[in-house]
Amino acid sequence: MNHLKAYCEALPSGIKQTGRSVEEPAEITLRAGKLKMIFRDGALRYISAGGNELIRMIYAAVRDRNWITVLPVISDEEFDIKSDSFRIKYTGSYFSDEIDFTARFEIAGNQDNLLVLSIEGIVNRTFLKNRIGFCILHPIDSCAGSNCVIEHSDGSSEQLLFPEEINPHQIFRDIKSMMWLTNGTHCRIDFEGDIFETEDQRNWTDASFKTYSTPLSIPFPVMLEKGTRIYQRVNFRAEGSFDIAESQVDKTVVKLYTEEFFRIPFVGICQSERSFPLNKNDIKVLRTLRFDHYRVDLQLFGINWQAKAERAYNESFDLDYDIEFALFVDDNARVQITNFKNWCSIRKPSVSSILLFHKSHPSTPDQIAREVIPLLREIDPDIKIGTGTNANFAQLNRNRPGESGNDSICYSIQPQEHASDNPTLVENLKAQEYSVRCAKRFPGNKEITISPVTLQRRFNANTTFIELPWSVPDIPPQVDSRQMSLFGACWTAGSLKYLCEAGAGSITFHYTTGERGFIQGESDSQWPSRFPSVKGMIFPVYYVFRYLLDNKDLNIIKSISSNPLIIDCLALTDGKKVRIMLVNFTAYVQSVKLDCCYGLFRIRALSTDSFGEAASNYWWTGIEGEKIIQSKDTFMLEPYSINFIEGWLRQ
Repeated sequence: MNHLKAYCEALPSGIKQTGRSVEEPAEITLRAGKLKMIFRDGALRYISAGGNELIRMIYAAVRDRNWITVLPVISDEEFDIKSDSFRIKYTGSYFSDEIDFTARFEIAGNQDNLLVLSIEGIVNRTFLKNRIGFCILHPIDSCAGSNCVIEHSDGSSEQLLFPEEINPHQIFRDIKSMMWLTNGTHCRIDFEGDIFETEDQRNWTDASFKTYSTPLSIPFPVMLEKGTRIYQRVNFRAEGSFDIAESQVDKTVVKLYTEEFFRIPFVGICQSERSFPLNKNDIKVLRTLRFDHYRVDLQLFGINWQAKAERAYNESFDLDYDIEFALFVDDNARVQITNFKNWCSIRKPSVSSILLFHKSHPSTPDQIAREVIPLLREIDPDIKIGTGTNANFAQLNRNRPGESGNDSICYSIQPQEHASDNPTLVENLKAQEYSVRCAKRFPGNKEITISPVTLQRRFNANTTFIELPWSVPDIPPQVDSRQMSLFGACWTAGSLKYLCEAGAGSITFHYTTGERGFIQGESDSQWPSRFPSVKGMIFPVYYVFRYLLDNKDLNIIKSISSNPLIIDCLALTDGKKVRIMLVNFTAYVQSVKLDCCYGLFRIRALSTDSFGEAASNYWWTGIEGEKIIQSKDTFMLEPYSINFIEGWLRQ
């Protein structure tokens, strides 16, 4: 296990959708007059003025006919950077099985708070595309509820609002320019080369509004012939007094709000996608986590669902977990549910809940739900039944369930619908909270079930609503090597924080064993060059849930970090003692102060130093490296570390 520390340090950096580990892209801080921003991997991020974020990101996107994002290979970079202006040029080469596109980019920042971005590209071979061009991400916190003046392509204009509730469809259409005010700063964007529109990306649990081209009202995909040239230009200007001084604070402050507390929701785990059952050692390790339920997917329209159900029955008994059955039906639902009911009458599994889905519909049809839910009640009249979508919140929001006798509405979460870099995954954690709060306002006042939460998406909801078997030997797209990393555990802790604080009733995370699981299990990685785990390895995410579920008697309390994209936490208390998971999302040592405890507190860190031991021994506690810290002191967090803190709540 000596090599595991190296894996831990390398894996969180710059991992793309393929799961490949690459070198961390360099970040360059730029200024354009009073504007400040970061250039990273061909994009401008965190464009701010006077300490206020104006634009989350401006970048170019190339998406194929199935909405798969094709990432560029960047070359021929040229930099001319001054103290208050800059000019950057580079070439982006986009290549996949279908796409072959090359573009020259130029990004300039001027002293008068003006950014100009242009793209000139050429199609190298004929292909189908759904999107090519610039995307602008608007931060939710500073834009939601604000007025925005939209100028249309015919010269007319209208005043609209960035919505506070998650809008299921495009919020602005036919955009030639847009103007809005945020924190006293007047912002304006002008577009050339295409017509743009804006959508609410919280539908996919992305924490932004996105302005993009080409309008979705135009049929897609579009055939681009070899030799086609593409040109776009975006101008962004900010005007204002910019009197607010930029913060120079070099530490993060975390505060707890004891007046806002929430019960720990029911927490579950998914059955492994592996074809063989859990062995005795897997069972022994996983039983220690004390999950509330065990999600098992049964495609009742198939011919072999009973075999999977039998395996689940045996595993759930050994794990001592109740089962959450996710049942998938087709238009012959009544017969299929009757067959399932008959199986249950014989085997008598301990069932916590049932989620009902249709294999061909984005959300459970109310008519089918009303027809079969009475049959499911015959298994147990008190059983909880959920309807909704197996896909993203977007599919639920666009196809909201009506009254069908269901107890909850459900959807799944994954953070990589649009981008896969570490900063984006962290940025989008907050959007998970937005989605739960929006769903709780749906008619019927139903409980919210999130099942499952995964680091990588399980399927492309633009083409299917069920996960399909992976039949080729290469690593499947559902696998992300960050699953075995410290960063993956930090992200999962952040997901728990925002879903719990939003009041979700039930949450299911990840899988038992394998490359999508909590532990590797009793077989080596199937793809060791791309997912370098070893037999018996315990992934860091295991310890996130052991800490949470060991404290089931406590309540979640609201916590706020002054730099949530760097450090965040999940906090629990009984009103006196406090238990905190404090995570560092970055590759750097960070300084932090807890504004919530008194006296002394104890801290144990799962970091690069302890990774090897924790990965090889599921009884790891970190007590050997425990530190005692005065609550008034500032202390340091190691890169990508999960820090388990015990102390006393300040009254």
